[in-house]
Amino acid sequence: MKKLILACFLCALVAVMMSNRDATQPESDLTADFIIGNPEIASIDQMSFGPDGILFLGDSKNAAVYAVDTKDIQSNTEGEELRIEGFDTKVAAALGTTADQISIKEMVVNPISKKIYFGVQTADGSPVLLRIKGEGFEHVPLKEVSYSKIDLADPIAVDAKDKRDRPLRTWAISELKYHKGKVLVSGLSNKEFGSTFRSIPFPFVDSQDYASLEIWHAAHGAYETHAPIKTFDIIQLDKVDHLMASYTCTPLVLFPLETLKNGEHTKGRTVAELGAGNSPLDMISYEKEGQTYFLMSNSNRPVMRIKYDDIASFKETMTEPVPVFAETEGVPYDNLPFPYVLQMDKLDATNVVYLQRASDGDLVLRTRTTKWM
Repeated sequence: MKKLILACFLCALVAVMMSNRDATQPESDLTADFIIGNPEIASIDQMSFGPDGILFLGDSKNAAVYAVDTKDIQSNTEGEELRIEGFDTKVAAALGTTADQISIKEMVVNPISKKIYFGVQTADGSPVLLRIKGEGFEHVPLKEVSYSKIDLADPIAVDAKDKRDRPLRTWAISELKYHKGKVLVSGLSNKEFGSTFRSIPFPFVDSQDYASLEIWHAAHGAYETHAPIKTFDIIQLDKVDHLMASYTCTPLVLFPLETLKNGEHTKGRTVAELGAGNSPLDMISYEKEGQTYFLMSNSNRPVMRIKYDDIASFKETMTEPVPVFAETEGVPYDNLPFPYVLQMDKLDATNVVYLQRASDGDLVLRTRTTKWM
């Protein structure tokens, strides 16, 4: 009887200890090899959250990907409804400067806490990481943090320029997302076929697979290998994960992930031309009434909505130029009444958050339910 009572007491004690465990303690060994220090991040060009509050930062200047333990793991099911006008002015004020002295490079939502993070570049080139706290901001440290780092193999050269004498190093990392234990990175390499897709296992080891890419660009009427993917998402077709990528001027291209093997040159299947004179900025997916949709924001177009079923049913490969009078062709899409959306992310199961430049020039951060999308 005493043994039974003791066993019950020990079980209760363990339960209490587990319930009171430090919320910042990682629940896995993903951070076991992290170090504490200054990662010396030079730029925040892309961001993506992984598990356990780990934030991946893509730094084109250093041609490196960093994994930072934010310790932001308090779970929330719903994000906060927001509408913050004069957003860039308020960000600048929090940094003690003016809006013309900053650039908001990236925005991402922590899927665990639903907190919104921003990568900001100041006029002197210094990167700053902020997150929303109420109506204001709080700094997320980039020094003396727990982190891990991997350098990209064979990135585009620091001094590389395009035909218009514009620097190309900024596209060393053009998009970055975490997916099934890997950090997926698009950008430019220094190889003959510059457009590159990398698959980097996490936790980081001295290993990364990267494939060069080729696409048929219907608006240009040519095969291309040097333009980087500007934004992408992962879509499952016939039970196979595919990279769904969009490029400037605005082809939509599918690559089975299993074909993107190390050292291989892979040709994608172009399934849509969504309009010349435009650059895609962000791509996210959401569910509504049992259907999956993708949203894509653009530099010179409203937000586009593409139905999963339309992509899945399109079996063709575009190989001909789009007629001038047509402009768009292939998988259909809808224009939503949201122009000049610069950044967007999924906030929670039924809401998205986005940064939008209003017609009067004001920059507004707002949330919106997917019910009306």
